[in-house]
Amino acid sequence: MTDTTTTRRPAATDVDPMIDVRALDVAFGSTTVLHGVDLRLERGRTVGIVGESGSGKSTLAKVLVGTVKPAAGSVTVDGVDLGSAHRSALHAARRRIQMIPQDPYSSLSPRRTVAQTLAEAIDPIRPRVATHEDLISGWLERVGLSPDMMHRYPHEFSGGQRQRIAIARGLVIDPHLVIADEITSALDVSVQAQILELLAGIKESLGLTMVFISHNLAVVQRVSDEVVVLYQGEVVESGPVEQIYADPQHWYTRRLLDADPGSARFSLTG
Repeated sequence: MTDTTTTRRPAATDVDPMIDVRALDVAFGSTTVLHGVDLRLERGRTVGIVGESGSGKSTLAKVLVGTVKPAAGSVTVDGVDLGSAHRSALHAARRRIQMIPQDPYSSLSPRRTVAQTLAEAIDPIRPRVATHEDLISGWLERVGLSPDMMHRYPHEFSGGQRQRIAIARGLVIDPHLVIADEITSALDVSVQAQILELLAGIKESLGLTMVFISHNLAVVQRVSDEVVVLYQGEVVESGPVEQIYADPQHWYTRRLLDADPGSARFSLTG
């Protein structure tokens, strides 16, 4: 197997968090989608963003990757203030922030092979498969696929395999921050477990910082160090995963936990 391991990220520090969001407001027309959101995430840690549909989870993700502009507040990611940085700095920052989408089938071009898709992620200007074949092979192996599959097209893969390809595409350029947006919601339980185990192993080996967005509290509990609960665009509770699941303080957090029988509210084992 080709070694695609890279140097682990610097240890977390209070001075230099990966994400520092303060008093964030986002509005679409007259509708406020996020209001007064604060979020701080240190390097090498994973935060789970939970909430029902319409709570603002995906909008927050889009703010972090720079595709949605805040109406107020500040957003600093990997040391770059997304509100005031010059275009070149923003472009560089966005390369270091990768989104793994919810639906890998619609996000993968049906006209490109897996190798072409990964080559384009590595070098959008000159996506040459031959130049990057070793790196592509190594990442396919790392996500549990055979390098021989690199010349196949998306329709030749199952849903779980396509999600593995999407993970490889997001990680092949060695990002500093990964945002996973409901990436297991379309998968059955057994495949979900495989994808979560895969992500956990990669995160540990690379020291990645991750934002994991999901409505599934059991999934968030399994992969996160910290949890942020969004309700109608506001953070109603946040803290270490053990604390939130064992002793939720806000009624909305308690409602989410009570409604999800998969969440081990009083036991974090397993």
